[in-house]
Amino acid sequence: MNAYRSLPHAAPFWISLVMLPLVAIAATFGGWWFLLLPLYAWYVTTMLDAVLGLNGDNPDPDSDTAQLFWHRAITIIWFPLQVLAIFGGIWAATQGGHLSGWERIGLFFGIGVLSGTIGIVYAHELLHQKTPIERWLGDLLLASVLYSHFRTEHLLVHHSWVATPRDAVSARYNEGFYRFFLRVLIDSPVSAWRAETGRLARARRSPWDRRNPFWRYGMLQAAMIALAFAIGGWAGVGLFAFQAFIAIWQLELTNYVEHYGLTRQHLGDGRYEHIKPRHSWNASHTATNWLLINLQRHSDHHYKPDRRFPLLQTYDRDQAPQLPLGYPAMTFVAMVPPWWRRRMNPRVRAWRRQFYPEVQDWTPYNTGDLPMPRNAL
Repeated sequence: MNAYRSLPHAAPFWISLVMLPLVAIAATFGGWWFLLLPLYAWYVTTMLDAVLGLNGDNPDPDSDTAQLFWHRAITIIWFPLQVLAIFGGIWAATQGGHLSGWERIGLFFGIGVLSGTIGIVYAHELLHQKTPIERWLGDLLLASVLYSHFRTEHLLVHHSWVATPRDAVSARYNEGFYRFFLRVLIDSPVSAWRAETGRLARARRSPWDRRNPFWRYGMLQAAMIALAFAIGGWAGVGLFAFQAFIAIWQLELTNYVEHYGLTRQHLGDGRYEHIKPRHSWNASHTATNWLLINLQRHSDHHYKPDRRFPLLQTYDRDQAPQLPLGYPAMTFVAMVPPWWRRRMNPRVRAWRRQFYPEVQDWTPYNTGDLPMPRNAL
């Protein structure tokens, strides 16, 4: 039997399941138990990285999808589990009568860690697939954190125009995370709407055409809010929105790290070089790649966006820039901008010398003042 077909081979990617009993413990006992969730997701996995080191193994990228059943299964079963965590948490917080106000907030901070660290990462994997069930599950996971437009922005804009001025989530050199976060919260929904309406216009359809997925996004998000209200009233809606914010904050921290300071070379007249592994930060850290289903092999994901997560390749420093730590640790550093600049700006400058020694003036790249790509939606 091919090793990819076996559950033991896929089991390391199921370590996200540990977070579900941690939610149950926090919802039952209150107090500081909610800290178990960020402790596990951010710190335990980072410590395991230090023990296990880097994993440079590259699987056969031509492996058949049928061989990946147990790898795909964890992403497919996650939505009902996350719904149980979120809405079960709302019931415990608003109907259980045993949690104080700060314990409720702590619980939903922890649930936001779950829905951001795991839920959005799984949604990202699902929305890249071609099967309707996987795409729908991706949409449902994004609706559960009120960030449905991410599907459009990611597929139509980010993957086409990453590391160019058209992509809102390509963090610029010297841009601090908080400035980046505010910019993305404002620009991304507008960018996604513009991409969808531009796509419809090319087909001579109205922005209000039923094919515009923003109708679906709105209905799914409204259904999630209505369910939160039905279970916990306005307090339930507030807790639901809070966990969504925590999840979005984690997503955009990750986006910030993934492409910070990396740019595609402008070739003139709005033309940019093709996307290459060098345009994403790569990280081969073992445990955090288990938790994040190989998201940190991000260079290959952008090079081959339709490649399923178990088959993503890793690269050495001759082909792609390398992060010194996995995403959980790097996002922590990103929240302290002076610390981040000390760690990462020298790496960006080294990347520029390595791959683009001919570029003499990086100012327009730093400020985002280069021309918009031709034919960008």
